[in-house]
Amino acid sequence: METARDVLTTLARRYAFGDLAALCEAGVARLPSCVAAEVRLLCSFGQRLIDLDAEDFGMPERTGDPEVDEYTVPEHLLARARASRMPQSAKERSRGALRTLRPAYGLLLEVIEARWHRREMAPLVAAVHIASEYLPLLAWQPVLGHAGDPALLPESVSGPGSRFGVPGGATRPRDCSLTRPQQSAAERALRVAREPGPGWRNYLDRQHSTVASALCTCAVSCRTPCDVVTRLNPDVLSALSERCRVAQEFADGALVRLRHAAPVGHGFGVPNPDEVSDAWTRTRTSVGRLSLGGRVVGDVADYPLPGLPELFSVAAGQEIVPDTLLRDLSDHLVAILQG
Repeated sequence: METARDVLTTLARRYAFGDLAALCEAGVARLPSCVAAEVRLLCSFGQRLIDLDAEDFGMPERTGDPEVDEYTVPEHLLARARASRMPQSAKERSRGALRTLRPAYGLLLEVIEARWHRREMAPLVAAVHIASEYLPLLAWQPVLGHAGDPALLPESVSGPGSRFGVPGGATRPRDCSLTRPQQSAAERALRVAREPGPGWRNYLDRQHSTVASALCTCAVSCRTPCDVVTRLNPDVLSALSERCRVAQEFADGALVRLRHAAPVGHGFGVPNPDEVSDAWTRTRTSVGRLSLGGRVVGDVADYPLPGLPELFSVAAGQEIVPDTLLRDLSDHLVAILQG
């Protein structure tokens, strides 16, 4: 028969951080109070990771329990989380996911895999949707030198020959292919670095993903290209356009559309694993018709959605593999529980 501590270890292995913390708080395994407190703090950190609560990644954990809050997350784990954090002010020194999205996409891949093995399809589809929204910024990153950081974006997309974020640009269809929401978000992106914290956070919450969509339009489907793309070397622009087409096809694919049938979308159904697999197969097929789509072949061993790491790698122009942050945190928790 399993002991209570064996049950806690199993929960740690399954990334069931909320359940593990609750049982520790209830004293089920009769752990020493210091061990239970440390485990609860680490579980708070782990839950934030698997929930993709990126605004607080890498920040010191605070549970409100003085005994628990005496402990800290190991710095080597905290620093890796911080790489995927969205800075919460324009002046924050660490730029996290605005400097590069590659760590965030590695974590997304690990979270998607974890949700698959836990048979949690609604959070899986939500994570896929998040990945689709910011994939154009991952595609633009090699060109911009950053992941769409509004503090640096103006020097790359504004100027006399640019219509990006120019007021009224979307009211003249022959002049600009951006929609009104895209132009509005673009205009905000060019000035939000001068706004205080609340305005900055409002932009990240409501308009940053729209800027990603706008940049995708600029690279893929603008009828009258302006200086945003014409300033680029033709070979650089060609490669950028192909990467953005992959991002656009993924966002329009069957897998992302599943979100609208899940509780996180507009309906009340939750897709089952077979439906998710089928939707991903159809998405891979549509992406495969693109010139870069043939690289989405699924070489990452045992990944539940074969080819998804390769798709992100194609969009990034650089290899992206699933992170091991959740697994490493789980190993750390198990070591504490078994110690």
